Amino acid sequence: MAKPAGVWVVAACFNEQAVITHFIERVLAVPGVERLVLIDDGSRDGTVDQIRAFQRQDRQREGDGAVTLLELTRNFGKEAAMLAGLDHACGQCSAAVLIDSDLQHPPELIEGMIEAWREGAEVVTAVRDDRDQESRLKVASASWFYRVFNKLVDSIQLKEGAGDFRLLDAPVVEALTSLRESSRFSKGLLPWTGFRSLEMPYQRVSRSGGTTSWSPLKLWSYALDGIFSFSVLPLKVWSGIGIVVSLLSLIYALVIVLDTLFTGVDAPGFATLIVAILFLGGIQLIGIGVLGEYIGRIYVEAKARPHYFIRTIHRDG
Repeated sequence: MAKPAGVWVVAACFNEQAVITHFIERVLAVPGVERLVLIDDGSRDGTVDQIRAFQRQDRQREGDGAVTLLELTRNFGKEAAMLAGLDHACGQCSAAVLIDSDLQHPPELIEGMIEAWREGAEVVTAVRDDRDQESRLKVASASWFYRVFNKLVDSIQLKEGAGDFRLLDAPVVEALTSLRESSRFSKGLLPWTGFRSLEMPYQRVSRSGGTTSWSPLKLWSYALDGIFSFSVLPLKVWSGIGIVVSLLSLIYALVIVLDTLFTGVDAPGFATLIVAILFLGGIQLIGIGVLGEYIGRIYVEAKARPHYFIRTIHRDG
């Protein structure tokens, strides 16, 4: 059954002054795109000014215009910004496309995604191919994360190379916006909803301007959010480690007792004692750290703060 028109594109922006105008022009040139919703996530450069300038020059379009800008009060993070855009689009469009505004996701691919959606796809996911132009280290670390995640999580499996570049049918948008957890990991939330996804390969290119805001520390934190949001296996693993260490300690204690009984008291052993104390102390601290990750997320969820605040909604004109 053919899908109706009404496709909105949702893109978060953070310090994208160098590319934002070109990004808008390329998205609006895609057939089938009705509206572009940009979410400024607390940019400190001229991103907002450039978007507003484009809006003022785009008065020839009917109604409110093709570009809407949600200006957040501060930097809440990409996940919160994407949620703000989906909240705005929910109930107003037939489908929404999530895309990065740094032009590493080719907007021209949206046309093919719309065609697949009109043919019945609930979700269309753009998947990076092997010719990715990212650094080898970043590609290798991403591959490592997907493998670890899929080993630890039983409920869902992530497709390697699948990011946030996706087309979502209206019921999928409604489902995602109904999930209000604080530590959001959209790459996992989407497959968790159970909607069928059609994959489309693409080649991710290098940034044409600006610099990425994803530092190695932020990527590491985001990876932990993904794992701890969907799996309690790390807690079970450390319980197992505790049992194994305890058994080894009992065996070692038995060896010492037998050695003492048959050979007499052996006074030396300071180095062994220190190594054992440091090893057990390290195991305990790591276990406490894993437990702390879960407790910290419980603490954040219990406060139930809003994911974002919008200062102003700017429309064309």
